[in-house]
Amino acid sequence: MVQCEQFTTPVDTVVSRMRALDAVLPAGDGVAVFNRVYLAVTEAVDRRIDSGRCGDPRAAITLDVRFAERYLAAVETVADERRPPACWRPLFQMRRHPGVRPLQFALAGINAHIGHDLALAVVDTCRTLGCEPVELEDEFDHVGDLLVSLEERIREDLMPGPDLLQIADPLTHLLGSWSLERARDATWTAARALWALRVLPDIATEFTERLDTAVGLAGRMLLTPLPDR
Repeated sequence: MVQCEQFTTPVDTVVSRMRALDAVLPAGDGVAVFNRVYLAVTEAVDRRIDSGRCGDPRAAITLDVRFAERYLAAVETVADERRPPACWRPLFQMRRHPGVRPLQFALAGINAHIGHDLALAVVDTCRTLGCEPVELEDEFDHVGDLLVSLEERIREDLMPGPDLLQIADPLTHLLGSWSLERARDATWTAARALWALRVLPDIATEFTERLDTAVGLAGRMLLTPLPDR
């Protein structure tokens, strides 16, 4: 087994880029809300790699970096006034809407990143390392587990308190229609399908476009403006 300390991790680079975004984005900006969530996940992965607790450090580093780069590329498209992937458009379009709560921004970003970007990052990593998706399943599950635990925490931190539950009913109903666990399972299936379709590039491209659109529709639903609290 390869030891983690033999590698200089490029995860530090993507962490630095996310920290730079955190420093310049207004706190209430919807992208800033998601960026803080994702930064926490990426820092946790980086600590795990640095501590030597990863089973396959090369796979962990490659998957994490390919995954993060897709989010950062989406941010760059907006900065350059280009059109971002459909999965990210709702968050970028609604990022300053006063009727959207911070929890909605966080989960819409997770939806885009897990539902679309992670599947493509698995394929990117397989191509880079010359491996099959099954060889990345442990690292895929670890990233998913981190996001599930973080989702629970941000729901607790960003949901209104018990005294606001009556007013928060629309939010509770809206967020109850989406599950990170189900999204993660669907992403693993999508990644395996895309890998199998690599010999049929036209179909793989169409599948990717449909996936992007479907995830974007779910994101738009999550960002439905709600009545004032």
